[in-house]
Amino acid sequence: MDLTWLGHGCFRLRGKNAVAVTDPYPPALGPRLAKLEADLVTVSHPHPNHSNVQAVKDARVIDGPGEYEVKGITVNGVPAYHDDRKGEERGRNTVFLIEVDDVRVCHLGDLGHRLDDASLEVIGSVDVLLVPVGGGNSLDASRAAEVVRQIEPRMVVPMHYAVPAVKKELDGVDRFLKEMGAPETEPIQRLSVQATTGDTETTKVVVLEPRL
Repeated sequence: MDLTWLGHGCFRLRGKNAVAVTDPYPPALGPRLAKLEADLVTVSHPHPNHSNVQAVKDARVIDGPGEYEVKGITVNGVPAYHDDRKGEERGRNTVFLIEVDDVRVCHLGDLGHRLDDASLEVIGSVDVLLVPVGGGNSLDASRAAEVVRQIEPRMVVPMHYAVPAVKKELDGVDRFLKEMGAPETEPIQRLSVQATTGDTETTKVVVLEPRL
């Protein structure tokens, strides 16, 4: 499975037989997504910066909790919140577990709180965790690191942080890297993951260059 960061909360997950895209954003955010082709697109919550499904051609839209399967990709949407007051301030958010070629990817969307035991049990083991780290309306660096420690994934990829092209006030990624004890992490263009690769005892931090 090949993972590419397209900026903000948007990733492309390319498997052998199918492609998934997460949280596509509109041109108003700053970058302009190229027209994407995928078999499914997940939407963590209905904010325009995470729900521009028109940017993804002919894809099945999955925008809430439940279990789904599209062309061999399985998706489990886990209910969560966009704040730490059970949605009173910013509403609901869906955490998506997306399994591609036996690789389990967890996209936290705009999660705003630590996860409870019931959610952690549903999420289970995770190969690649995609976690917001830039603060604003979702997790900041320290709370993101707490959630990483809760889930204990094989790899963690930060998202939803300040990059030059994005017109949104967010923290940079450096604070999160320090929280994770990995301040010297160098960005890479793409992450290729197999179900059996990597050390499962410690979480590896991977920074992806946004393909804007």
